[in-house]
Amino acid sequence: MTKQLTIILLVTAIGFGLFITGCENGAQTGSVIGTLAGAGIGQLAGRDTESTLIGAAVGAGAGYIFGNESDKKKTIAETNANIEALRAEQNTTVVWVTNSNCSKIPVRLSRNGPGYIGPRGEQYSKLPTQDQLRVVYGF
Repeated sequence: MTKQLTIILLVTAIGFGLFITGCENGAQTGSVIGTLAGAGIGQLAGRDTESTLIGAAVGAGAGYIFGNESDKKKTIAETNANIEALRAEQNTTVVWVTNSNCSKIPVRLSRNGPGYIGPRGEQYSKLPTQDQLRVVYGF
């Protein structure tokens, strides 16, 4: 009974420490969850300290691997999203149109080969001037 109480207190202390400090990434979170699950499974299987420690070690390793792979997938997804946003930004031009009351409005144009496409889907063979855009977007 003393060994089980020691293990329960150890697992509780680890869990409380992680609750206070938190985990920075999926690999750390996976290690913690794997350690706790492995320790529990080891204790149930072997009913001794050695089985618990082996289960905790195996669980920590497996949890780290799964968490690390999750971190890699997140990083790749974020990188791809950043690349797409950068491409969209590079293919966008803003022309400021001055209205009759001297106010200015931005008109975002998307590059389409040698031409441009306006916000309402109109197409221009080259970069339109303020006067061309004022007819559609200004007053």
